[in-house]
Amino acid sequence: MESTRKQLIDLLKEQDSHISGQQLSEALDISRTAVWKHMNELKKDGYEIEAIQRKGYKIVSSPDKVSKNTLQWGLNTKWIGQHLYHYPQVESTQDIVHQLAKEGKPHGTVVIADEQVKGKGRMAREWHSPEGKGVWMSILLRPDLPPVQAPQLTLLTATVLANVMDKRSALVPSIKWPNDILVHHKKVAGILTEMQAEQDRIQYVVLGIGINVNQEDGEIPSMIAHKASSLKMESGEKWDIQEFVQSILSTFEKTYDSFIEEGFQEIKQEWERYGYKIGEKVTISTMRRDFKATLLGIEADGALLAKDEQGEMEKLYSAEIHWGEGGYHA
Repeated sequence: MESTRKQLIDLLKEQDSHISGQQLSEALDISRTAVWKHMNELKKDGYEIEAIQRKGYKIVSSPDKVSKNTLQWGLNTKWIGQHLYHYPQVESTQDIVHQLAKEGKPHGTVVIADEQVKGKGRMAREWHSPEGKGVWMSILLRPDLPPVQAPQLTLLTATVLANVMDKRSALVPSIKWPNDILVHHKKVAGILTEMQAEQDRIQYVVLGIGINVNQEDGEIPSMIAHKASSLKMESGEKWDIQEFVQSILSTFEKTYDSFIEEGFQEIKQEWERYGYKIGEKVTISTMRRDFKATLLGIEADGALLAKDEQGEMEKLYSAEIHWGEGGYHA
């Protein structure tokens, strides 16, 4: 059923004019009655479909909402999102993708929800995921990479989010190491990477993406309102979540394919272009000492590279960083 509906949408998308029920029936190898039933299901989803006798069917408009059909309509990707699951409400998209991975679902499977009631970020922190206000999505990847390269997927994802935001608005996003997207020093998005691996190979990776999109003043929880915001609050404009998700997925696929083909260097340069406070001095606390240092960039293994006041280089894998804006700590 899933593949037939997807093929039907693709066939209708390719047509500038009407396409007959008979043509659809033959192309999909289903009865004309089955075609009619699929059309009715699309209408229930909010599609406006024009049906003219002796001419056939044509989609006149698509609904302004997120659903499996609306996301796949116009999604020009080869592998990401071809298996896509949409839910009105879930506890966590991460948990669902872990289960789908264990069931053998393919590379590029996407789960997206209108609302999460137990959304989670790094270090078991709660992620507030209200209905219809953001992008709450997880992606299943099955990369042919050693586990040591898994952090590169987090950094890659951060560059994708920053790049899409940058191109779709006048906002200037920054990436705060290792995985937060900031606008005007406030967090608007985060990434959670979870991995199942053996000693020398990754079995699968679940990339969780949470983006505050259309929250308004007063809708961000009060305990984090001083350091978190939404794209709408920072840009003054409402964002089309459906188109935003499609842009993220298509950009992710191109960036990921390039990374697999050509390596990490271009991702590293792109990350550093958006890197928050790269070239600036911050205060860093580790288990060994507190010190001031200038942030230089990132290493291929995901470490943050800094130079202290004595000129000594430090590779940071875990540290408390006092950014000096908004009370952030990494």
